[in-house]
Amino acid sequence: MTIQLRVQPRARRTALERTAEGALKAAVTAAPEDGKANDAVVALLAQAWRLPKSTIEIVRGGTAREKTLMVAGEPAALADRIAEWMSKNG
Repeated sequence: MTIQLRVQPRARRTALERTAEGALKAAVTAAPEDGKANDAVVALLAQAWRLPKSTIEIVRGGTAREKTLMVAGEPAALADRIAEWMSKNG
């Protein structure tokens, strides 16, 4: 399953949010140096969706704010977890 999101490095707090348009936005306190912000994004998503970090990989946009991530696993189960998070954080 692929996920697209916008990343805000050096944010005041770490948070995963939905924008007014319904897109995902990840704010992380880590700086975009040596992949630290990317690692923080993966950790944030893994925590929010209760997935192992090893199942989440950035496949496009490694140095950009707009990223595409690949989440490995059973697509139906992943969709259920993400939908559950979306309904709680609406």
